[in-house]
Amino acid sequence: MKLIVFSKMLSDKSVDQLADLAQDLGIDGYDLAVRPGHPVNPDNVSTALPAAAQLFRDRGLDIPLLTANTDLVDPGVEAADTLLAAMADAGAPRVKLGYYKIDLNGSYWNQVEATRRHLEGWGELAAKHGVQVVYHTHSNRCMGLNAGMLMHLLRGLDALRVGAYLDTGHLVGEGEEFVVATKIVAEYLTCVSLKDFNLHRGEKANHGVKSRDVVEAGLGMVDWTSVFAELKALEFDGPASIHCEFETEDDFLTAVRREAAFFIAHRQQAFG
Repeated sequence: MKLIVFSKMLSDKSVDQLADLAQDLGIDGYDLAVRPGHPVNPDNVSTALPAAAQLFRDRGLDIPLLTANTDLVDPGVEAADTLLAAMADAGAPRVKLGYYKIDLNGSYWNQVEATRRHLEGWGELAAKHGVQVVYHTHSNRCMGLNAGMLMHLLRGLDALRVGAYLDTGHLVGEGEEFVVATKIVAEYLTCVSLKDFNLHRGEKANHGVKSRDVVEAGLGMVDWTSVFAELKALEFDGPASIHCEFETEDDFLTAVRREAAFFIAHRQQAFG
């Protein structure tokens, strides 16, 4: 299992600086955000992504996962083909798509069918370029917000081209146990997001409401012993992306170092 860091929070760093940081942290590479304002972005991806991948390989690092912008959901747009073509050129095998939002004023099952048509199109585009797209379990009324709902979207699609991306934190937020989620998505599971959530009661219109904070790993409600035991039981060999989306009173990179060390220790304990 490769431990990588999501570069979303590191947009100010060049590709070379990202490589330096990865080696300092002892991780295997990056879940590289291909987004506006990042060193590899939608405007330069055709040249910048292959160059970044080669630089990382030269440094003993990898880019086993990319994360597209949150609005990249239509496989028919030119940016979709450009991105997947660049992935093929770079040898970057997977990309996380954007999010399809649930419209509470519309039929859920009609939205499932519409989303499946999009994902079928993504699967065809991925097959054309020999790569895979993945869809992430993200709360806040996103389609596929847990494994049960995700399989409404994926079941019957080509798992080689359209995969499942489980998020430990968001599953806590949606009340689905990680080990249960892995059984549900089984043949589609290709990558995992490592993120910790704290849930607490808030107030809304004189009633309770569930609130959440993203916190450093080990300070929230994710059962990391169970997560890593399950990944070991599955002999999971995909990328595990350390998200570092928490707020901290420390210097941010100091907290990132703690986060990386936490997961490196858990991987060592589980996988040897």
